[in-house]
Amino acid sequence: MPVLLVLVTLIGALGGAVVVARAGNRVDVLAVARDVPIGQQVAAQDVKVVSFADDPGLSPIPATQRASVVGQRAAVDLHPGELLTRSQLRTRGGLGDTDQVVGVELKRGFVPRGELRPGDKVAAVVLRAQGADSGATGSGAAGSEVPDTIDATVKSVGTPDSTGALVVNLVVAPADGPLLATKAAAKQIALVRQPRQSGS
Repeated sequence: MPVLLVLVTLIGALGGAVVVARAGNRVDVLAVARDVPIGQQVAAQDVKVVSFADDPGLSPIPATQRASVVGQRAAVDLHPGELLTRSQLRTRGGLGDTDQVVGVELKRGFVPRGELRPGDKVAAVVLRAQGADSGATGSGAAGSEVPDTIDATVKSVGTPDSTGALVVNLVVAPADGPLLATKAAAKQIALVRQPRQSGS
């Protein structure tokens, strides 16, 4: 019996040593320091270095790669305390090599008032030109025509002027940039905010 007791004691001691050793295997990784909305660039103040117990099931970004993170854009809403992973960031920094920015001036009633923020996905609805022939035949079929839309992401939102009009800078694909700029200049654009991801 004493021998069995000694073996049990040794096994328990060894198990505890393994747990302590694993707990001591910590690495410095990046975590989110403050809220970063989806689509917004990550600034140096948005991330911090934390000590993390190495876990093969998790893949936070090593602290040594902090410089490569700054300037990238959040692919999802980032919240303080979260460990930062590559899947939470866009693979290319800034706007990238293919995106374009178009400034769109919108009158009151053509943009959700107080609802837009950087990173929001929107549909830029192309409106029919004022006075244009709608092709109505009296049956009402022409009026049910679905308008063209351009997918865009809000880069920044200006301050409304005395009439309620404001300028929204939109990020769009290069194929859509010229069309959006042309229709915006003709005051033929209205914005519709798309649903945000859960928790945003």
